[in-house]
Amino acid sequence: GARLALARTDGAVEVYNFAANYFQEKVIPGHEARSVESLCWTAGDRLFGAGLGGDITEYDLSRLSAARGVDGGGGPVWSMAASGTGTQLAIGCEDGSVKIFQVVPGGIQFERNLDRRKGRVLCLSWHPSDTHIVAGSIDFFRVIDVTSGQTVQRIMVNHHVEKAKRECVVWAIALLSRGTVVSADSFGRVQFWDWEQGTLAESHTVSTSAALSLAVSEKEDSIVVGTSTGATYQLQLLPVKLGGLEKRWVRTKPFQYHSHDVRAVAHSPTALISGGLDAQLVIRPLMEKIQKKGYDAALRKFTFPHRRLVSCARKARLLLFQFSQHLELWRLGSTEETGKDGEVLPLCRMPEHLVQLKSKGPEHIYCSCVSPCGTWVGYSTASRFQLYRVRCDGDGVSLRKV
Repeated sequence: GARLALARTDGAVEVYNFAANYFQEKVIPGHEARSVESLCWTAGDRLFGAGLGGDITEYDLSRLSAARGVDGGGGPVWSMAASGTGTQLAIGCEDGSVKIFQVVPGGIQFERNLDRRKGRVLCLSWHPSDTHIVAGSIDFFRVIDVTSGQTVQRIMVNHHVEKAKRECVVWAIALLSRGTVVSADSFGRVQFWDWEQGTLAESHTVSTSAALSLAVSEKEDSIVVGTSTGATYQLQLLPVKLGGLEKRWVRTKPFQYHSHDVRAVAHSPTALISGGLDAQLVIRPLMEKIQKKGYDAALRKFTFPHRRLVSCARKARLLLFQFSQHLELWRLGSTEETGKDGEVLPLCRMPEHLVQLKSKGPEHIYCSCVSPCGTWVGYSTASRFQLYRVRCDGDGVSLRKV
């Protein structure tokens, strides 16, 4: 679709509208008890999230809040994937179980448990026809038949490596329509497996460190991989000989747009999308897929917030900074010099940190403001609004809750 949902480490969820020039349409504020490990769109443009708290949460996109939560029943939830039709959710849990939930009006309903094996389930992927699920763990992945609920194939990813000393974590996995399983692991490899035979077809070492995330294009001819060095790589399915029928996966383009781990990647029809621990969202257009010049052909890097986190009291020369669970009020410095526009002038008085105001409760701050005269400060969370009176008496500052 035309919308991208992303989760931050503080539990906040943001929705971007690609059709409206990548506008940040919605922000659902975070919560102390909510971590989001995976997000899924389901039928009817409903958005679900799951995390290490063990709950599956549906987000209310009109009221910008977490609407309903259901306990997954298997401890922390490491992964979640929606079926091709968008009517079922599969979750991978700490206890090694894979559970199926039915998406129903007003929430989700537990349907059944699939075959449970030892080892946390770190990644999941459905077959496009919804007949099988592939689940990645530490040192192995397995293919599960959805109808019977049984494991039909279990493949050790390090079986062909002599005396592997380190454990190999399968961080991301995808099951393609022609029966190929693509895995990305902590050895920096992207591997292609024939799951019916249980054999390794191709292996590409894309990085000396871990390959953390993986996404496949809709036509299954391109893959984007994110690594822990901040690099993203594209692999494409190309013919071995020009005009020939035999095709192979080739690593074509490396990109270095991030400085830290690339924890999430997505593949739209015209772009590669990545998000990392450096808090940046990067949208890299694929030039061969774009017909005309314009905004769509430009590289986009979201490095600063798209909503107001700093407010200014002009008369009182105060700035209010908003963080997830506290506010800071600063007085600007002053100078006696004059100069041209753009010059940096020497200060006769340094900027001064006046107040740090902590919010009560587990909910994160959604918005905040300071009045132009600098005597009122207000902030809001998802469920309540707070107003404070600020008095500056010489060097001292007093706050009174109104």
